[in-house]
Amino acid sequence: MKAIRVHEFGGPEVLRLEEVPTPQPGPGQVLVRIRGVGVNPVETYIRAGKYARLPQLPYTPGNDGAGVVEQVGADVTEFKAGDRAYTSGSMSGTYAEFALCKKEQAHPLPQNVSFAQGACIGTPYATAYRGLLQRAVSEPGETVLVHGASGGVGTAAVQLARAHGLRVLGTAGSDEGLKLAREQGAHEVF
Repeated sequence: MKAIRVHEFGGPEVLRLEEVPTPQPGPGQVLVRIRGVGVNPVETYIRAGKYARLPQLPYTPGNDGAGVVEQVGADVTEFKAGDRAYTSGSMSGTYAEFALCKKEQAHPLPQNVSFAQGACIGTPYATAYRGLLQRAVSEPGETVLVHGASGGVGTAAVQLARAHGLRVLGTAGSDEGLKLAREQGAHEVF
């Protein structure tokens, strides 16, 4: 399979397209044929060698992706070949034709959600959820300010806050961003 590989930490020039063996799923694992990939800022920090936890070189970047289940490990009953899925974490990296993940890292992808949309769910929504509901322990009826409400994590925060019954104020850097934040559920935008 083709995969983007990193052999040394640095700028985008260290990303190389290479041919590598397709991973095979073991017990508790799911192999997904990737159709969409989420690119998150943390991946650029890791690639540059400026993150607290660094992978062993060489590695394939990427945690978030979406596609179709190709194979499952012998004990996996939650998925079967042909199922649509998104990954929120990967054992092998998602910047590849196939990604191997633990069954807990794979989630069903509804038919009405595109592969591109599914690939954007994992990191942004987990980050927004942790911030709003686990760290801030937001309660329905409270007011929350979401800076960058039109970005990936900001959009997720607006949607989750609104669904949780919060009054949402959002900021964005352009008229287009303000419109998007309002469309996603912000009560007021600045």
